[in-house]
Amino acid sequence: MLVSKQDHCLADLLQRHRRDELHIDIPVIISNHDTCASWAELFKIPFTVYPVTKETKPQQEQQLVALLKEHRVELVVMARYMQILSAGFLAQVGCPVINIHHSFLPAFIGANPYRQAYERGVKIIGATAHYATQDLDEGPIIEQDVIRVGHRDTVEDLVRKGRDLEEIVLARAVRRHIERRVLVYGKKTVVFD
Repeated sequence: MLVSKQDHCLADLLQRHRRDELHIDIPVIISNHDTCASWAELFKIPFTVYPVTKETKPQQEQQLVALLKEHRVELVVMARYMQILSAGFLAQVGCPVINIHHSFLPAFIGANPYRQAYERGVKIIGATAHYATQDLDEGPIIEQDVIRVGHRDTVEDLVRKGRDLEEIVLARAVRRHIERRVLVYGKKTVVFD
């Protein structure tokens, strides 16, 4: 699992794993910050920090690839890993990468989608789990869901509601992938219920 500073998706997946809802092994949690180290410690999973800057990104991604290959990882889950993975990384990693995006794609691609949604006055917000590709936030979609919001909701309300939705959508996507219920063809998926 890859994570940055926001821990909600990581914590949710770890708890689902502990409850035996996700039949996976989690050999390592990798981050670009030490913020989530306590979760790894609580669940007794090795935690590695590889800080990244614009200048060190190529070297940092090589460290990620090496560690993932060392652990023979078959799936990478970006549990709010707030970095754009390079095409080179995706080509070398040798396994699928699932990302959770905090909007109902294709709307509000990129940074700050909840602020974008608030500024547009939308009545629903969503979350999208998709396979990561070299095209930012355009990989084949595995799972999506939405929740209603209203004119009284602040940006902070949208973020809070969105966090809950992100956890559910990411967990569903991971479960469907590991149960081999996702068929990718081109830019689309068929997901068997």
